[in-house]
Amino acid sequence: MKKFVLLAVCLCFLPRLSGGEEISLAPSLQIYDRYGVPMRGYLSQQQTYFRPVELAQVSPWLILAAVSAEDKRFFMHPGVDYKAVLRAAWQNAKEGEVVSGASTITQQLARVIEPRPRTLWGKAKEAWNALLLERGKTKEEILEEYFNLLEFGALTQGVEAASNYYFGCPAAELSVAQAATLAGMIQSPVRFDPVKHPQSCQKRRNAVLRLMRQNGFIDQDVYQMALAEPLTLQAAPRPFSAPHFTRYLAQLAGPDTADIYSTLDARVQTRAAQIVQNQLARFTQENVTNAAAVVLDNRTGGVLAYVGSADFNDTRHAGQVDGVRALRQPGSALKPFVYALGMDKGFYPSYMMKDEDTFFEDGYRPRNYDGTFHGWVSARKALACSYNIPAVKVAAAVGAPTLLAGLRQLGLTTLNKPAGFYGLGLSLGAGEVRLLDLAGAYATLARGGLYKPVLLAETPVIGGPGAVRRVFDERVSFLVTDMLKDNAARADAFGLNSPLQVPFEMAAKTGTSKDYRDNFAIGYTPRWTVAVWAGNFDGSPMRRVSGIAGAAPILHDLAVYMQSVYPSPRFTLPDGVKAVTVCAQSGLPAGKNCTRTQTDYFLADKLPDSVCDGRHQALAPAARITFPQNGDVFKWDPAVAPDSQQILFQAEAAHPEFCQWVLDKKIKGQGNNVWWKIAPGKHRLVLRCGAETDTIRFEVLQ
Repeated sequence: MKKFVLLAVCLCFLPRLSGGEEISLAPSLQIYDRYGVPMRGYLSQQQTYFRPVELAQVSPWLILAAVSAEDKRFFMHPGVDYKAVLRAAWQNAKEGEVVSGASTITQQLARVIEPRPRTLWGKAKEAWNALLLERGKTKEEILEEYFNLLEFGALTQGVEAASNYYFGCPAAELSVAQAATLAGMIQSPVRFDPVKHPQSCQKRRNAVLRLMRQNGFIDQDVYQMALAEPLTLQAAPRPFSAPHFTRYLAQLAGPDTADIYSTLDARVQTRAAQIVQNQLARFTQENVTNAAAVVLDNRTGGVLAYVGSADFNDTRHAGQVDGVRALRQPGSALKPFVYALGMDKGFYPSYMMKDEDTFFEDGYRPRNYDGTFHGWVSARKALACSYNIPAVKVAAAVGAPTLLAGLRQLGLTTLNKPAGFYGLGLSLGAGEVRLLDLAGAYATLARGGLYKPVLLAETPVIGGPGAVRRVFDERVSFLVTDMLKDNAARADAFGLNSPLQVPFEMAAKTGTSKDYRDNFAIGYTPRWTVAVWAGNFDGSPMRRVSGIAGAAPILHDLAVYMQSVYPSPRFTLPDGVKAVTVCAQSGLPAGKNCTRTQTDYFLADKLPDSVCDGRHQALAPAARITFPQNGDVFKWDPAVAPDSQQILFQAEAAHPEFCQWVLDKKIKGQGNNVWWKIAPGKHRLVLRCGAETDTIRFEVLQ
């Protein structure tokens, strides 16, 4: 008696639960595709697969089974079952060892909330806490928390996660036999594991069913039917699809997010991964060890497929590196945006440029991929065949700062250094971008120049930074798209039957970085965009594998598949674009003396001022500095007011509105004529008119 009095006194001084104390557990994250197909599940903060559930969403059979197996007087006792305590004490004393327990469901919950050692004092505190829980909670609240905190092995916590894992159904849909199985596992999830110990599990299940029958919770017919039900595990293994994508999405999700319905299409994801693996298997001798691909829904910007590497588990080739978001040099893949920006500087698809050895600012001297020069070529052919020198000429007309700003507006935010750092080489990929961002930039062209941030999930909404904005005129986007889908225009460089040729309308571009370290191939239709990278994550070069040979075959197969599941219409001609018959030699609207003509597109409000006269003496608008002359020397007179000592720079140009004067790398003005207040020294004067430039040097003596 003295022991019990002492125990009661000690309990009064022990720290104790408040009547309403509970454990708040964050659910484990589950990611689905856009149609609800599970893609991947993540462990919760307590390192379990946990899905919270309300008691109303738990099968009544499970409630009855748990009460039968663990605490048949649950609805009658105040937290401690004194009858069970006396019974257990008598049995244990009789056997001389612990053969029976008396913990109620409420005590088990108290033990989970505040674990204590299995000693006399620990059991006493557990009982005390159970009494306090009953004072602060209803029986229904205790059961709900109990069902959510139970662990069922295999890192599974809570009856909802257990029901899905073992039986492939929510807790609300458990049959009598399934409910008895889970209730039987409460006693020992390890010993009664239905996967590892199915016989022991079934024996325990049948024992729980007998208790349910004895307690009058089921009748004889239900009991017999439940006994006859085989122990069938219906759940598939926990999914591990799109590992790079789901990992990225999990990083962006909020800490309490339970379910993410992504934009991914599981069908497209599976097929894209297969195509990447199949095509990569062809490169056994070329040192191409990896590839990545991403597919976007142009309408929403949603990601339909996201393949970060050929094999996530390939440690030899760094398979866990995410090639969709890795920084890589895109090579010629930026050229379409150079030409789009160049439309504001007077360029158009049939504009003729001379592909020749050219020195640009700071001695920059680009070379073509094939090592040759191609003479006079149209902008259409130069872009389609990916000639470097014409692209740099367009970039020079646009200006590196304007080009950089335009690329950033397209979402290529990893180009975060000043324009002077990249120079005109930016037009040939002298910067690092992510494949995901590059796909978004091309999708902007597909949408007619409207940029939308890439969307990763719809519920909750998770996407890239930025806002919807117009980057290019719809008409400009059409002109560039028409150049990129012209298979005949790229035939000289890639042939008529290259991987970029598909049996439907698709605009496409490849890119190869310096020393063959990176391959890119991007294709788009009005409905979707596919972007592919191939190379090595360790940065080692491939053995002369270009974009058309490495990444383009993956693009081809994936595009053909996309057209079968997401059929796309043809590109439509927007208002304000005019089809004009042009001279094939000069690129200007054809005159009556032109014998070789073709049809090309122009912005209706920016048609060339002149018509080809058929003589073709000048294949493009000429640009020439007429004053000063190269080598001229001037004298600065200190006796004359400085403002009166000026030189008039003069030029001849067919389109002076596109001409820009640059003196010693500083812009001085536009047009045919520009005044300059002289300054002593040696000077370099450059006239830029579209793709054409003229350079002279002169000196001012002091």
